[in-house]
Amino acid sequence: MRKAIIILAAAAMTGCGIYKPYTRPEVTTDGLYGTAETADSTTLGDMSWQEMFTDPQLQTLITRALENNTDLQSAGWRVKEAEATLKSARLAYLPSFNFAPQGSLSSFDGATPTKTYTIPVQASWQIDIFNGLTNAKRKAKALYLQSREYEQAVKTQLIASVANLYYTLLMLDSQYTVTEETAAKWRQSVEMMRAMKDAGLTNEAGVAQYEANTLSIEASLHDLAYQRLQTENSLCSLLGEAPHPISRGELAAQHMPQTLAVGVPLQMLANRPDIRQAEYSLMQSYYATASARSALYPSITLSGTLGWTNNNGIIVDPGKLIWTAAASLLQPIFNANANRAQVKIAKAQQEESRLAFQQTLLNAGAEVNNALTQCQSARAKSDLRIGQIEALERAVESTELLMQHGTTTYLEVLTAQQSLLSAQLSQISDQFDEIQGVVNLYQALGGGRDLATGEEEK
Repeated sequence: MRKAIIILAAAAMTGCGIYKPYTRPEVTTDGLYGTAETADSTTLGDMSWQEMFTDPQLQTLITRALENNTDLQSAGWRVKEAEATLKSARLAYLPSFNFAPQGSLSSFDGATPTKTYTIPVQASWQIDIFNGLTNAKRKAKALYLQSREYEQAVKTQLIASVANLYYTLLMLDSQYTVTEETAAKWRQSVEMMRAMKDAGLTNEAGVAQYEANTLSIEASLHDLAYQRLQTENSLCSLLGEAPHPISRGELAAQHMPQTLAVGVPLQMLANRPDIRQAEYSLMQSYYATASARSALYPSITLSGTLGWTNNNGIIVDPGKLIWTAAASLLQPIFNANANRAQVKIAKAQQEESRLAFQQTLLNAGAEVNNALTQCQSARAKSDLRIGQIEALERAVESTELLMQHGTTTYLEVLTAQQSLLSAQLSQISDQFDEIQGVVNLYQALGGGRDLATGEEEK
């Protein structure tokens, strides 16, 4: 017996040092942003969403979305579920107590029934010498932190989605206004063409061509109106509200940060909730592997009973005090191979989680680079588009004058007018692309997150 105790103690000392807390695997962040690499630690993602989006009506919409969005509420309940799981894992360290009273009546050959009873409190306590409970608790904690990061990722995505839909509405409003003004001018041109036809300066073909183009532009107004309605409905869905018109400002009145600071790639490990979520998933798989390994070692459980009984060989009344104490050791033998197989499965899942974490980091770097390039490209086209529109306005004016004096055809005028409308719509799209690029960059850098609350220490 003494020899067995010595062996068990040695195994316990060995087991306590087998499993180490999770440490982040080595990750390479150099070059993640491509040509956007910088040594400056300042990042656009550090701004609060109120500082980022200064339009009061957009701020109101984001606030309503954060209060009512069902996906965000669902993520909040997932946090509560994981928090309860963590609490349960922590309580596993404590002994369990159960009140288990028993009683019986027995009679032989019609004799007076004999009443027996036992009123015990049963206790059981598993000793965590091989880190089984510790690894389960650490896994539960990683699950809890992962659920919080999932909630934050949903919030960040929600803020960006509301902003993008809001700015899409402003873009469609601007395009609708420009198209409506162009349609009005074309209706005037149709009247002018009819007057010129009556004066013998043009023919029916020119009038018909102008009418056809005018009708085409007027038809596009219905397409724009339908797109606005769809966008409003999508935005209402994010707000958790029934479809209704959205109050909004104007695209030209929007002001976005001019400095697009992206910081250093290493900051994404702390800022982006999806990366942190992937790492907590890796942490869970790490402790799942540790738990699978702990199943290969013995488990020790202490148990005991304390209470009263009147059935202790001789029935007595009142009952007498009774207590028992026991210890049990469970060592896997025939199922050891099955436990080893579980270890292999857990290790394979851990490797999958590591690769997923690595890929999430790579995807994040690509998103930053894409958003930054989108914004820079739209800004680069801004001055060029202004010059193009000015040139096309002069071309429309010149060709209209030339046609009125009979030195050019209506086709040249039509071409110039169509090119001008296309350039004006493209200019609005460029403005939207710039804004959308800033919004996407803000999201890609982990913007919209809550301030740290020290939950990792819980």
